[in-house]
Amino acid sequence: DGQHLHILWTNADPVVFDKMVLMYAVNSLVGLVGKVTVILWGETARLAAADPAVRERIVLAMEQGVKFSACITCAKELGWSTLRDMGLEVISWGPPLTELLKTRAPLLTV
Repeated sequence: DGQHLHILWTNADPVVFDKMVLMYAVNSLVGLVGKVTVILWGETARLAAADPAVRERIVLAMEQGVKFSACITCAKELGWSTLRDMGLEVISWGPPLTELLKTRAPLLTV
């Protein structure tokens, strides 16, 4: 399937990350959608930068094909260099998120 699912990850609870965001992102690639991008927004940028277990799981998910991208404003305030060093894209997400909403693209907010 050629669909691209975006997951807007705003809840920095590590259990929510593990049991919903990560699990759904990885499993969606198995026959459900063609591409998955997890967007880190707010406190999730700090969690990803500061928690070694979360960092490790993100890297493993990236190896399986999940893309991770962080909001540049949040990343600058909450862990910019670590996220970049992990290989995450760091961009201004305001306009692309607005475009996703306008076009009714598949977007899951957690």
